[in-house]
Amino acid sequence: FQLVESGGGLVQPGGSLKLSCAASTINFRGCAMGWYRQAPGKERELVSTISSDGTTTYTNSVKGRFTISKDNPKKTLFLQMKSLRTEDTAVYYCAADCRGYYFGKYNGIPNVWGQGTQVTVSS
Repeated sequence: FQLVESGGGLVQPGGSLKLSCAASTINFRGCAMGWYRQAPGKERELVSTISSDGTTTYTNSVKGRFTISKDNPKKTLFLQMKSLRTEDTAVYYCAADCRGYYFGKYNGIPNVWGQGTQVTVSS
């Protein structure tokens, strides 16, 4: 199945953006999903995950600023980003793991990835 991200763009420091990820899989409700990002010259890093039972995780640098959520009927994953900083600039990727039903914090490696959406935080 496919994942298609949208919602990226250019925003000033302190601003907000909401990323969306539309999934084509029938089993969206049972999937663990996450947002990852890769800045220029850096390795891809985990931003946030949400497991099949709704348990969420966040990397320390985005806690209190970013919120991950799922709309199961619409098969869409979201990432609400507030108080954006220049260091949040990166390509953001949506990813999914629908190979099982995941309880608690998801710490696996997703097997399906979107193509990414660019987020640029700059004045």
